[in-house]
Amino acid sequence: MEHRSGSPDPGGPGPGAGRHAGAGPGGRMNGGSPGGPADGVVPCGPGSSPHADSGPGVGPHADGSPGGSVDGGAEAGGPGAAGPDPDARWLALLMHAAFFLLLGASLARFLMRHPGEARTPWIIALSITLAVLYLLGPVLGSRPTPRRLVWLAVLVVVWMVLVVLAPSFAWCAVPLFYTGLRILPPRAALALVALLTVFVVAAQLRLADGFDPNLVLAPPAVAAVATAVFVHMQRQAVRQRELAARQRELIDDLLRTRRELAATERREGTLAERQRLSMEIHDTLAQGLSSQQMLLQAADRTWSADPDAARRHVRTATGIAERNLAEARRFVHDLAPADLAEGGGLEAALHALAARESAQAEGALTVHCHVEGTGHAPLPDRVQSALLRIAQGALANVREHSGATAAGLTLTHLDDRVVLDVGDNGRGFTAEPEGTPGARAVRGHGLPAMRARVRQLGGTLTVESAPGEGTVLSAEVPLTTTEAPT
Repeated sequence: MEHRSGSPDPGGPGPGAGRHAGAGPGGRMNGGSPGGPADGVVPCGPGSSPHADSGPGVGPHADGSPGGSVDGGAEAGGPGAAGPDPDARWLALLMHAAFFLLLGASLARFLMRHPGEARTPWIIALSITLAVLYLLGPVLGSRPTPRRLVWLAVLVVVWMVLVVLAPSFAWCAVPLFYTGLRILPPRAALALVALLTVFVVAAQLRLADGFDPNLVLAPPAVAAVATAVFVHMQRQAVRQRELAARQRELIDDLLRTRRELAATERREGTLAERQRLSMEIHDTLAQGLSSQQMLLQAADRTWSADPDAARRHVRTATGIAERNLAEARRFVHDLAPADLAEGGGLEAALHALAARESAQAEGALTVHCHVEGTGHAPLPDRVQSALLRIAQGALANVREHSGATAAGLTLTHLDDRVVLDVGDNGRGFTAEPEGTPGARAVRGHGLPAMRARVRQLGGTLTVESAPGEGTVLSAEVPLTTTEAPT
């Protein structure tokens, strides 16, 4: 073992000479004074020497920097490993460099202080073995596998043997602290730190002359601070990873919610478009096909008895078919009513509708159209289209169900609204308020479609009728309010 020679000769036998100027761990700074430690000596704990300029604790671990660190890539492992991290890699490289510098400095000091001793070959062999073992660490991977744990145990045992033979090798404890805290579970890592600290304290006391409280208390204190910093930073890294994972989950939830919302909006839009198309088809193509069917049936019944009347029915049905074809082409183009597309606005379209219905009825039904007032501005396209479709649907109901001989269309322009009234002198019926079961029982799709159209524009539809007194349907649409969403 290293002896504690008190010779002031710089070439004396003791690299651990307690009073030799420039002595290593445990050495005094007072140039041979037999007294206590010189002023200014900074006893550092595990991984730290009481020497003023160096010692096992002068590495990066002494300031707590390895906390939560991993060296990314091959060395990223142990509790709290955060994956490849440039800062962690730089810290790992720094700790590896510190280990080899401390190991080389300890070996050089021993050879300088103890030339030619019998244990020198053992010290050199053990130093080389420790260096080779340390180099094998990254090769074994980053996880605490049994093979890596055996490697750490052998590494620590070789270091302990070196410390027993030459206490100045206690300087290498700092990188071993770092390695153990990265690889082992918390309790095992703390036990290893405690064991290494005991060996550091023992090595310091062997190199000192007599008992020194600083050498006993400082290493455990510094080891505790360094370990606490490491564990804290380790937990911070774990919390950051958990927060990142939670943020990823929230982002995934947000994206999933947006996709579901988009799908719901698409479904609602599809349903609304289907409803709109059903109303358009009912008020145009379906009504026209119904009229054609009635005319062709009438032609079939009178073909033999009155060929001229039958031909008139066929010609009228042909005209309706042409009109339906125009409506169908308008659907394909932009779904606007053909009457409106021809120009002249809603008033002209209603007059044309009244004339057409009268002509198709061939005297059985006469339809008049009347416009009251003048609009201050052209009606919105949606309002014109909706009112025209309502008029078409209402006259189809009059023709098919009422048995009326006269009907009237009245369009009234008011300051803040427009009103369309459709009346007939037919047989009438018992009108039920909207929303009652009786209102739902009305045959066909006409009235519900009309109510839906007016509701989309923010207006109201009322039906006044009584048995034997005809029917009046009134659609009122405001012009100053925002249209209701479809």
